[in-house]
Amino acid sequence: MITIAIIEDEPAVRKEISYLVQQEEGTEIAGWSDSVKTALTLIKEKKPDVILMDIQLRDGTAFDILKQLTPIPENIIFITAYNQFAIRAIKYGALDYLLKPIDQVELKEALERYRRRRDNNSQWMQQLSLTQQLLKEEVVLPESIALHSINHVRIINVQDIVYCKGDGPYTFFYLNSGEKELVSKPLKYYEELLKAPHFLRSHQSYLVNKNYISGVNRSEYIVLKNKEEIPISLRRKNFILNQLFPAE
Repeated sequence: MITIAIIEDEPAVRKEISYLVQQEEGTEIAGWSDSVKTALTLIKEKKPDVILMDIQLRDGTAFDILKQLTPIPENIIFITAYNQFAIRAIKYGALDYLLKPIDQVELKEALERYRRRRDNNSQWMQQLSLTQQLLKEEVVLPESIALHSINHVRIINVQDIVYCKGDGPYTFFYLNSGEKELVSKPLKYYEELLKAPHFLRSHQSYLVNKNYISGVNRSEYIVLKNKEEIPISLRRKNFILNQLFPAE
């Protein structure tokens, strides 16, 4: 049985989430809260398995709650209204989240992800810190990004990424150290985070860090400083050439 605490200050949303949780087998609502103060009491007393927590509450934020808890719980699924800036911050930190209005299928998938990762996540504090920092100020391209694979989370420097290669629902990150990291997210997910002009989508399967490009071969391939060649699709040819060789 998974016990779930709901921290949400909008009554209609809270009611809807409660209903959806009750439709899931093997779950039980531990209680709900609509403020930072009552959320702290709820979490400390009930010790829920999962916390569904809105980022913005009427008397503060989810991070105001977390900084008053020791240890900080790792079982949080954030809830947020659609806000591209907030979503990007959460994605950079590889934190789990649900968009309002909550969808039953997405809730089920989020709970399943929780079941798979019940083991300790040593990177959790860094993920939270990265997300909180990005929520405070709009950053075009942050220094770090959290890569969430099936077995672990790794936080890397964005400028260490040479290029990304998509393979269906997975993405390979090729780093300047020579390492390769497999992440269980499609390339499109990262294209929204690693944007031009810093990263260039040269092909359906490739996203390249502009800092590692040394030139172009016959307008068909990007040539990297390590001599690797990355294909340029015909559809993206003009965009890539304009980014690399802007007209004066």
